[in-house]
Amino acid sequence: MRSIILIIVFCGVAMAAKSQSSFDKMTNQKMNKILLRETSNVKGGSGNWQVTYKEMPLFIITDSVHNRMRIITPVAEKKDLKQQDLELLLEANFDRALDAKYSLFQDVLWSTYTHPLGELTVEQFKDAIRQVARLSQTYGTSYTSTDMVFGGDN
Repeated sequence: MRSIILIIVFCGVAMAAKSQSSFDKMTNQKMNKILLRETSNVKGGSGNWQVTYKEMPLFIITDSVHNRMRIITPVAEKKDLKQQDLELLLEANFDRALDAKYSLFQDVLWSTYTHPLGELTVEQFKDAIRQVARLSQTYGTSYTSTDMVFGGDN
């Protein structure tokens, strides 16, 4: 009898946790509301936005079917990068870029952030916006997305 009660309690707790997490899942609608509060010049919607944050253009793209989201902003053209720049970018991705990263795509250096969409919290989303913008702004100087450096010092 005691085992049955424990199983019922465990299942109830598991179901409550599951329903709570599904309630808190990030959606395109929630993202849109956050973008309208935290950024300006919001264009687009439903999984494909262009916004301005601290005078920087940001692009937010989601794919609800595959549970992914990405925030990007252009940093520089690939043709303007030297080999030593690429090495600095890789080092920064390891210890100074934190959650945002430098990426190359279609001959452009981007500041990017990717995350599973449904598991993203409101605070993580707002922090991701800040990190992507800052990583772009600090290109050529500190190559940092926050004040924190993870692990070491070069």
